[in-house]
Amino acid sequence: MTLQNDLILRAARSEAVPRTPVWMMRQAGRYLPEYRALRSEDEFFTVCRTPELAAEVTLQPIERFPLDAAIIFSDILVVPQALGMDVDMVRGKGPVFTDPLESPDELARLVEPDVESALGYVADAIQLTVERLAGRVPLIGFCGAPWTLAAYMIEGSGSKSFSRARSWLYRHPDELVGLLDRLANVSIEYLDMQIRAGANLLQVFDSWAGMLGPREFERFALPTLQRIRREIGQRHPDVPVVVFAKGAHYALNDLAEAGFNVVSLDWTMDPRQARKEVGPNVALQGNLDPALLYAEPEVIRARVRDMLAAFGPVGHIANLGHGMHPDHNPDHAGAFIDAVHEVSEELIAVAAA
Repeated sequence: MTLQNDLILRAARSEAVPRTPVWMMRQAGRYLPEYRALRSEDEFFTVCRTPELAAEVTLQPIERFPLDAAIIFSDILVVPQALGMDVDMVRGKGPVFTDPLESPDELARLVEPDVESALGYVADAIQLTVERLAGRVPLIGFCGAPWTLAAYMIEGSGSKSFSRARSWLYRHPDELVGLLDRLANVSIEYLDMQIRAGANLLQVFDSWAGMLGPREFERFALPTLQRIRREIGQRHPDVPVVVFAKGAHYALNDLAEAGFNVVSLDWTMDPRQARKEVGPNVALQGNLDPALLYAEPEVIRARVRDMLAAFGPVGHIANLGHGMHPDHNPDHAGAFIDAVHEVSEELIAVAAA
C-alpha cells in the first residue's frame, strides 16, 4: 500500500523533508478520554490481546491529531508473558509480576515460545490497523530491549533502584547474560513478525538503560541491542529501526555504531551534543520534556522552536523525551503537534532559501 505521508521514514533515513515529522510515545493511552471510555470495560492486557480493540486504540490519536505515524497499541511486557510469566497492569502502580525471578534456578521455568503462536495477536492487530490506516501514515512496531525486560522480570515491577535486578549484574552475571540472549532471540522473531504483518518502522525501548553504568551497559545491554539491529537489518534492510536507551547519555555513539537509523533522546540530553556523538548520518528523535505539555500553548510553541533549532532541519523526528502522562491535556498535545509542523516548515524554508 502506497503511503500518503512518508515523512517519518524519510527523516529516519536522514533525507530532506519539507517539515519535521512528529509522533508521541504513549500517544495512544490514558490521557485520551476515548481511551479511558474503552478501558472502563476491558482490562489492559485484554485490549492488547484483542486485535479489534488494539487497532481501535492505535487509531484514536490518529483520528484526533495530524500525527505523522501511528504506533501499535501493545506493551513491551508481552514478551515476558510469552516466556510463561504472569504480569498484570495495576491501576496506579503499573506492571506487576505475580512471580518474578527470585534466583537463576527459576530460569528453568521459562518456556521457549513459538512467537507466531504466542504473540500472533500483535501481528493480527498490525494487519487490521494497516488496513484501517489505508496509507494515511506509517505504522510503528516495537519491543522492549532485553535488559529492560530482564529488569522487570527479576524486580517484579517498576522501581526507583531496581536493586534486585541490578544485583544479578554482580552476583549472577553469566546467568543474566543467558537470560538476555534468550530475550534477544524472542525479540528478533517478534520484530520480524511485526514487519511481515505490515509495520513500516520499529522502535526498541530500553527504558531502564540509565540504571546501568557505562561498563555494565557495554557488557549487558549493548551486545543484545547490536544483535537485534544486525539480524533485523539482514532480514529487512529497508525498514528503519529506532533505539531509545533512556538515561544512557554515554552510549549514544555506541548505539549509532550499532547501525540504528535513529537514536532517540530523553529530555535531559542536549541535541547538539548528541549530534556530535552520533555523527551526520544517523537521525535523532525527541526530545521535548513531557512536563512541558502542562504549560500553556504559547510556551509549548516557544520551546518547540528551541528544540527544532537545536536538532536542525535534517535527520530529526520530533517527539517527547519520554511518554505522555495520564493527566496531560489532549489540547496541549495538539498544540505540540501543530507547533512542530508549523515552526519546522518555517525553519526549513528559511534554511533552504
